[in-house]
Amino acid sequence: MRKQLFGVLLALLLCVTMAVPAFASSNMPRLVDNARLLTGSEQSELLDKLDEISQRQQVDIVVVTTDALNGKTPEAYADDFYDNNGYGFGKACDGVLLLVSTEDWDWHLSTCGYGMTAITDDGIEYISNQFLPDLSDGDYMAAFAAYADLCDEFITQAKTGQPYDGGHMPKAPFSAGKCLLISMAIGLVIALIVTGSMKAKLKSVRMQSAAASYVKSNSMSITESRDMFLYHTMERREKPKSGSGSGGSSSHTSSSGQTHGGGGGKF
Repeated sequence: MRKQLFGVLLALLLCVTMAVPAFASSNMPRLVDNARLLTGSEQSELLDKLDEISQRQQVDIVVVTTDALNGKTPEAYADDFYDNNGYGFGKACDGVLLLVSTEDWDWHLSTCGYGMTAITDDGIEYISNQFLPDLSDGDYMAAFAAYADLCDEFITQAKTGQPYDGGHMPKAPFSAGKCLLISMAIGLVIALIVTGSMKAKLKSVRMQSAAASYVKSNSMSITESRDMFLYHTMERREKPKSGSGSGGSSSHTSSSGQTHGGGGGKF
């Protein structure tokens, strides 16, 4: 009887365990600043942002900095750090990790699970183009905040069923006031150069009260006029087909056997 009761209790325990939803299992913080690129207040602010986005989207957004890759490539270091520290939501370990190494000034973005769906190869290129100028200038807080906000935007878009990819990307920020001032300044400089050049060529010319002095009497006589059509040219070009690119995320397998996407470079 006791054995039967024990068996029933064990079966119930297994059912309850299997019914518990999967959450992010990592005990590591989503910001690991081993290279000490941020101040204490910046670390706290960025960690709050990463935690809020990750919990809301159910996709881990992680930033890791280091001053030594320990002989690994940036890709292998980023993938192994993600896998070995248990980042990611659910069975697919959904998440994105940005690695910044000051050893040889490398950056790498590793995606996993739904992170690969939301941030494709083209998405990685777009996102990196937004944060790399700040990263190169040493404004690390601005670079990491831009990365986190863009990951949030890309994940939100992916949940609509049409992830940002190929020619379908968010519009880059546009500063109308700044562009207008720059355009006006360039136009003024060009106008001054052109008018100055024209004025220099007219030093021998004096102002006349009438145009009579410029006209030669009886110098022009029109006897016949008509319009003649000569020819026309037509060019035909094939309209590019939308969605012709392959898009999506390329993938590889990490040392732990997990599938990752990603990309990186120098800064």
